[in-house]
Amino acid sequence: MSGPLAGVKVVDFTTIVMGPYASQMLGDLGADVVKVEALEGDAMRHVGPKRNAGMGPNFLHLNRSKRSIALDLKQPRGLDVMRRLLAGADVFLYSLRPQTVARLGLSYAQVSAFNPSIIHAGCFGYGQRGPRAARPAYDDLIQGACALPSLSQRATGAEPRYPPLNLADRSVGLYAALAINAALFERAKSGLGQELHIPMFETLTQFVLGDHMWGYTHVPPTAGTGYVRLVSPERRPFRTLDGHVCVLIYSDRQWRSFLALIGEPGRFTDDPRFCDADARTRHVDEVQGFVAAHMATRTTDEWIAALERADIPVTRMNSLEDLLDDPHHAATGFFEDVDHPSEGRLRMMRVPAEFGRTPAVPARLAPRLGEHGAAVLRELGYDQTEIDALFADGVAGAPPA
Repeated sequence: MSGPLAGVKVVDFTTIVMGPYASQMLGDLGADVVKVEALEGDAMRHVGPKRNAGMGPNFLHLNRSKRSIALDLKQPRGLDVMRRLLAGADVFLYSLRPQTVARLGLSYAQVSAFNPSIIHAGCFGYGQRGPRAARPAYDDLIQGACALPSLSQRATGAEPRYPPLNLADRSVGLYAALAINAALFERAKSGLGQELHIPMFETLTQFVLGDHMWGYTHVPPTAGTGYVRLVSPERRPFRTLDGHVCVLIYSDRQWRSFLALIGEPGRFTDDPRFCDADARTRHVDEVQGFVAAHMATRTTDEWIAALERADIPVTRMNSLEDLLDDPHHAATGFFEDVDHPSEGRLRMMRVPAEFGRTPAVPARLAPRLGEHGAAVLRELGYDQTEIDALFADGVAGAPPA
């Protein structure tokens, strides 16, 4: 393993998106991540187009840099394997409700009794001091609870919609990876492990209200909720003669440049809606509508050329297909075609962060279910007879042919 987390051992007991996204980041950064799956595998294995059963596209993008072992934790010998894994681990990351983990005998109190230096990290729906502590949670539910569909409705006037990506899962997974790294840093100084709770509801609430608490930041409130620029129905890509362009005219200098570009330089001083950032925010619908009317008069390429000459931030609106073929990504080598041992040629994404001294390079592609079971068991001290018995008795699952 290479990367800044080389030498760190992670037991990944997570499924779907949030936890696997967090553990993949740890693996990409060099940690040895062992993914513990049920005998039927992570549910995300079975979603989407695939060349082989259990190897769906989202699973492939959430589980590289990991090894897989499949265990039946309902059997005592399966739990014994899990405990042996945890005895030598630096991090235990799980996404079940804490009550379920405790019933398995894997709570922080239970695990720290035999591994006091463990970082025991749970990603789940709600903080454990509140009335929803035991509730299950999924991305759509947490998005709804954190007002994202309501914000969509407020901005568009249409029926409420979830943003079309797993925003809650991925943002909370990112925060979980950050929290785990912080705990590892602290342990390097103190030598002590600790328990981490990363609740989805509280984490996404912070994301949302950091922008949208707005006037309710003050007690009593000085205005309503909602950052008015972000909820404006006019905050959207601007239609051009032949497509759409994304423009953010923000600073006073940029506004002077834009108004000069369209032949109305005097508007900056003569029109009170444009004179400073606060006025432009208060009149955001009118200001954005003014820009939209002008954007509709030229082609996308004409606007990009003109706005770039004026040093005004601009980019064309990409489709997903455009993003895959974006020339910037081509120049930086962000996408890489690789050969997976069972899935053939795949397009994968590189680690976005660049480390000058300890480069983060994914150690392996996403594993088949139970692919590394025998190797992991050997590392835990099981001999071949014991390993064969675990597979034969259905305690551990062998990888598919």
